[in-house]
Amino acid sequence: MSFALKTTPQTILDVSPQHKKLNRLIDEIEQQKRLLLAWQQAQDEIRAYSQKALMPAYRELYTTLYEQMQTLWHSLNLYRLSKTDTATIEDKIQALAGLLQGSQLLTQQQIDEVQKMHAYYMQANEYTKKKTKQKNIDTFDKAENLVIEDELDDWNSDQYQQAKAQAKLKRAQDKHAKASMLVNQSLKTMYLKIASIIHPDREPDEAKKVEKTELLQRANAAYEQEDLFFLLKMQLEVEQSKTGANKGLSTEQVKFYEQALQAQSQALKSQIQALIESLVWSDKAKIAVQKSKGQLNIEQLYKQIDADVSVVKQQLKAEKQRLMYMGKESGLEMLLEHQVL
Repeated sequence: MSFALKTTPQTILDVSPQHKKLNRLIDEIEQQKRLLLAWQQAQDEIRAYSQKALMPAYRELYTTLYEQMQTLWHSLNLYRLSKTDTATIEDKIQALAGLLQGSQLLTQQQIDEVQKMHAYYMQANEYTKKKTKQKNIDTFDKAENLVIEDELDDWNSDQYQQAKAQAKLKRAQDKHAKASMLVNQSLKTMYLKIASIIHPDREPDEAKKVEKTELLQRANAAYEQEDLFFLLKMQLEVEQSKTGANKGLSTEQVKFYEQALQAQSQALKSQIQALIESLVWSDKAKIAVQKSKGQLNIEQLYKQIDADVSVVKQQLKAEKQRLMYMGKESGLEMLLEHQVL
């Protein structure tokens, strides 16, 4: 749906500073709409290219890491290892299980094995924590120890980090909810005001009545589609036409329109960012997109995807070599000795 403000050379000179500010926001939103459309139109093509190029490489890499986890687990029973080496190997197994947890690149049987391994080490860690905590209580004064533990829990515990993350998420959700509420309020307010001005039943002139009927139909469609941007542009033009000249907007109107436009702009930014996140895999590719301020350049994106594939293949080669050494006692000892497990 397109709608253009009708501005003559004379009215351009008469546009108030407040109106100019709104026009800049309108231009920004129009650019965002074009950018979002470009990403939407290209998403199937980008997904297909990523699937074809990246998925096989990542799938082989994750399979190799799964084989490393299994090989190291069996080595704990196959070889006579020192206490230090055993602890190192178990740390590596736990890290691999954590990395592979929830992966969609493994078979269901492999996923089940990873979940069992991950659960085992979570239980083992919990047991170790409880044992250490009991030892501390037996060694130090109980009351003093509890105070120290409370302080550590407050600043360093997983629960604190989770609480921080949840608080951050809640702030973002509240901001989004506030923006959505403002958009909904603005939609109804603008629609009712437009309808009251252009309603054809109040127009005695038949020619103008036809024109207003068409305008009202377009306003109805915009309201049904929750197109705040279109309604705002229509309202600005309708008010200008009603007064016959651009005398500037009131402070209250400027504030209302500015908030509505900013809410629309923020919503578009969120849509664009969410779409980019779903299409762009690697950190390097995301950085490249951010540097371009979200501007779509498929050829450059494909080059970055190809570069990512090259990096994954290099890592795959290294992990396969590491797996080969893990399969032999002498090779495993070498990895442990050089701390490259």
